[in-house]
Amino acid sequence: MLKECAVNTIRENWIRAIADEWMLIAAGTAEGYNMMTASWGFAGEIWGEDSVLILVRPQRYTMEFLENNDTFTLSFYGENRAVHAVCGSKSGRDVDKTAETGLTPVFTDSSVYFAEARLVLQCRKQYMDHIRPESFLMSENLKKWYPNEDYHTVIVGKIERAWIKQ
Repeated sequence: MLKECAVNTIRENWIRAIADEWMLIAAGTAEGYNMMTASWGFAGEIWGEDSVLILVRPQRYTMEFLENNDTFTLSFYGENRAVHAVCGSKSGRDVDKTAETGLTPVFTDSSVYFAEARLVLQCRKQYMDHIRPESFLMSENLKKWYPNEDYHTVIVGKIERAWIKQ
């Protein structure tokens, strides 16, 4: 069971949680939503707020929901990689990810998360921009990560609410 908590009480190694455990980015409402696996991002403080930074490629179906909604959630599932096997390899345009994963959606006043998570952050979009190839200082990263020129959109979100498994 998840219980709402103050963001500043969460003790996480965000590098490990994001890079090794991965997360789901979800956006939308009961009328329509999608989620995707992500393993790139940051958590910290910017503009005087507890915040996250996520990166989403333009072709991802979840991007439509991120563009059309003011909030999104990040959810973490511990060692449960089954969720990521579906959400990291299939598009919500083609399959019902909720049915395939068995996740239980929970709708807040402005977003969606999943009851099976161990930790959830609900974030309000503060900033969006696109990675620009001309801004790369190390061209090997440009070549390695963007051979198809599908540059991520960078989204900074203020963490407004958090839930943690009890």
